[in-house]
Amino acid sequence: MADSKTVSQQEKLMNDQVKNEAGGYVWEVTDMKRLQRFLCLGSEGGTYYIKDSNELGKQNIECIDRIIDNGDGEKLVEELTKFSIEGRTAKQDPLMLSLAMCARSNDLKTKQAAYKALGDICRIPTHLFTFVDRVERIGKESNGTGWGRAQRRAVQKWYNDKNPRSLALAVTKYKQRNGWSHKDLLRLAHIKPANDGIGMVFKYIIKGFDAVKEGYKEDDASEDVQSVFKFLKAVEDLKNTADENLAVHLIEEYRLVREHVPTTRLKSKNIWKALLRQMPMTAMVRNLGKMTNTGVLIPESEGVQMVCDRLRDDTALHKARVHPFTLLLAMKTYQAGQGEKGKLKWMPNPVIIQALEYAFYASFKSVEATGKRYVLSLDVSGSMSYGNVIGSKCITAALASAAMLMVTARTEEEKNFDILAFSDKMVSVPINASMRLDDVCKAMSDIAMGPTDCSQPMLWAKENKKPVDVFIIYTDCETWAGETHPSKALQQYREAMDIKAKLIVCAMTSTGFTIADPDDAGMLDIAGFDSGTPEIIRSFAMDHF
Repeated sequence: MADSKTVSQQEKLMNDQVKNEAGGYVWEVTDMKRLQRFLCLGSEGGTYYIKDSNELGKQNIECIDRIIDNGDGEKLVEELTKFSIEGRTAKQDPLMLSLAMCARSNDLKTKQAAYKALGDICRIPTHLFTFVDRVERIGKESNGTGWGRAQRRAVQKWYNDKNPRSLALAVTKYKQRNGWSHKDLLRLAHIKPANDGIGMVFKYIIKGFDAVKEGYKEDDASEDVQSVFKFLKAVEDLKNTADENLAVHLIEEYRLVREHVPTTRLKSKNIWKALLRQMPMTAMVRNLGKMTNTGVLIPESEGVQMVCDRLRDDTALHKARVHPFTLLLAMKTYQAGQGEKGKLKWMPNPVIIQALEYAFYASFKSVEATGKRYVLSLDVSGSMSYGNVIGSKCITAALASAAMLMVTARTEEEKNFDILAFSDKMVSVPINASMRLDDVCKAMSDIAMGPTDCSQPMLWAKENKKPVDVFIIYTDCETWAGETHPSKALQQYREAMDIKAKLIVCAMTSTGFTIADPDDAGMLDIAGFDSGTPEIIRSFAMDHF
């Protein structure tokens, strides 16, 4: 190990450092911290240095195995449940894979905890199908199926604990996924219905509506059974009717959703208008392009007003658990006028883009300003422009970082922060808190890229004698180019300015590395696209933990 006063980032500063994929020396994050990154960021896009996303996924799976092997399986399940309930993950696949690994664990307490949490984490059939598929795949690797007593009981409980009408909606909206259907799960779990309403839903799944209709006697039916029957009949009538007016009536009367509508009718403006009136929030933001294409969202229309009112309803956003990434992706996709896949095109409405931007910021948990002095630093090195975040081709780590930075910038007073960009040197960045997000993204894309030196923000602040309480660096942690380690640069800044400055590293990829010294209580590593990030930043800045 070299003299710490002169050691470069391509040499070890401390014995416990490891080499990252770019060749610089950093610290490995704890397995639990890596799990949090995986849940928030996934591994679909790979990184500049790990271009194979399968390899990155393998590393994260090994991390989950280690957590369980070290006796922390129950804590792992608690973390999965917390992230799921609080809506802190943009995609569910990492959650389902992690839960399935816990369910297939040889540790009894971990397995029991996983199945106990199944209903809280797998809230819709799509999640349940994905979980079962992952369990099945893991089971085949050990010559099993996953369908033991614990799984059968958990799946039985998942169906039987639901309100009959809610179950009818769920099974008709989400019919199958990954080759699994409700009929498969009922058969494999040996489920007996808890009541007559659920029994009718099961009969519909197994034998179809004709069998339900044949056995239905309204005079003898309970209120739940009557409600389920009327709903299922509406679903079938919508499939078969050629009358558009009747189709609109059925959608509005029984609150039917897009998945209930035959594909041939999804070109109808009137059908989409009826769907929009009660469309779930997440479905609405994902279908803005289609509704614009069909003429529902023409300028100054009732539809546009309805969409914008809902996007600006903070209570509705939080109740719907819409993840910030979903809204950022929706904004970028809608703004492009066409999707990443398919041939659908539309003319973007600027009013809707502005409402999506508002919703993006509002979807984070509200926090109060800290009054602390910040340097908000964006890594604009070459690796940040490679790949994508959470599997989206239109959002790079650089653009996601800019979006996350703006959340803090809009919370704190402008006099209390500086926004900087860096690669191997400080880069001028024309960004301020009042800018719209699409202008911020454009400004980011115009900045020249270079090698990575994450010590630059602290070196800049020291050289310019800038009083700073908290440095926040948005990066993929692939630092390697500097003559000073970031942690050492922070120590030097503290000594020179006599300020107990803190460093927060917002990681934008789910690698196992961090530039934050795990033994320094004034440094914190967090997952960059966690909806709880603003509150974590505030609590750390205010010495709450």
